[in-house]
Parts: sequence; C-alpha cells; structure tokens
Amino acid sequence: MLPSINSLNPWLVGVGLNTILLCLAAIAPKKLLTPAGLFHAWLLAILIWGTLGWQGYAVVMFYFLVGSGVTRIGMAQKEAEGIAEKRSGARGPENVWGSALTGALCALGVGLLNWGIFVPSPQSLIPNLQSLLLLGYVASFSTKLADTTASEVGKAYGKSTFLITTLQPVPRGTEGAVSLEGTLAGVVGSVAMALVGWGVGLIDILGVAWCVLAAFIATNLESVIGATLQSKYNWLTNEVVNIFNTLIGAMAAIIFAWLWGIGHGL
Repeated sequence: MLPSINSLNPWLVGVGLNTILLCLAAIAPKKLLTPAGLFHAWLLAILIWGTLGWQGYAVVMFYFLVGSGVTRIGMAQKEAEGIAEKRSGARGPENVWGSALTGALCALGVGLLNWGIFVPSPQSLIPNLQSLLLLGYVASFSTKLADTTASEVGKAYGKSTFLITTLQPVPRGTEGAVSLEGTLAGVVGSVAMALVGWGVGLIDILGVAWCVLAAFIATNLESVIGATLQSKYNWLTNEVVNIFNTLIGAMAAIIFAWLWGIGHGL
C-alpha cells in the first residue's frame, strides 16, 4: 500500500524546516558541520522527521548539539596534544552516518510499518516490533552520546587512563583507553539521551534503563575493538567502529526489552 497524501505531509515539513536550518548553519560563524556534512545531515534530518516526526527529530538534534558541544571541551589542550577530533570537531558525512546510520535504519523500519509496506505476521515472535525499533533508535543515540562524552571528557580530564584489555596505563587519546572520569561522563550522557527519548514519548521509563545498560556495554565493547582490532585493519576506521558501536547498543537494548517482555508475558 502506497503512503497516503497525509503521510507525505511530514516529509514536506521536514524538507522546509531543514532547508531553513541548513541555510542558517551554512552562514553561521561557528561551523559544526563541513559543507558536505551539512548536506548529509539535511538528508538524515528529513528522513527522521518524515518517519518519526518531531519526537525523533528532538532525539537526533539533542545528540548533535550536545555531542558537538562535548567535542569542544578542552579543545585547545587536546589539539596541543594531538588527540583532538579533526577539523576542530566539525562533522563530515562520515561522522554523520557513523553516528546515525543505525538510528536511521530503525527510523526507516518504523516508517515501513506505519505505511503498511511491511506487516508482521500475527504469529510473529516479536509482536511489538514498532516499539522495539523505537527503543533501538533511542538506544543507538544514547550509545553514541555515551561514547562521545566518555571519549572527549576522558581526553580532556582523565587523570589516569588504562587500556581496557590489559588495564595497563596508556596516554590519553590511545585507542581502547578508558578512564574513570570518561566512564562516568559517558553514563551521564547515556542517561540524558535516554531521558530525552522518554520525555518525547518514544520509549517508556523501563526503556531508559535498557538504553543506559546497552550503552554501557556497547561503549566498552567499542573500546575493546579499538584496543585489539582497529590498528590491524585499515578499513576499521573510527566511523566504521561507530557504526558497530551504535548497532551493538541498539541490538542490546532491543534484546533486553524482548527478553523482559517474554519473561513477563508481554
């Protein structure tokens, strides 16, 4: 069944709103995105508005604004030490999709369900697929904000940094390094992101717990990947690792919620 004209209206709103924002961002003195990054963020924002409305849009905007702000913490110091994000933190297309590809796929899945293009079988083992996809959407950004916050705060303020696989002291900014300061900041970031998702009605309060737990697991697994595999494979860039990170976070939250639902007859 093709989308009705009413279901297309959000797309028109998304195009208009995000075109205005793109123009404002392009002339703003402080660049949060590269020119190519602006275009890809525009595409992403239209997709999110068209499938999840303002609620989904609020989640991705919260991640982008807070994540961009966190990246600039201690920027002068991190640049002096050679551990700052490239382009002084301005996001390019690879950063946009590294952070948001998993969320975009969850949003697209919700759209396919709402349009009737995909209809789960009544005998499906996952009867509440839409709510699980919404949970995966929020969990992906909760995971990414936890990762960004942990990394940037750890690089700026971490007093002692350890390689996650050996717990041996390593310099700040080392792939796979963790610190107490960064870890705590990451938990705060994941909680804040999950609460936004709950506040706009995409997940319930139990979903907040699943997002935070999934983000903690995924962020630490990402550190393990960074410590063991990233230097061995040229294709395993930070952006690819980010995709794996958010995918693990989304899948973990979905699995937790699904198992909880089975255990409680939901």
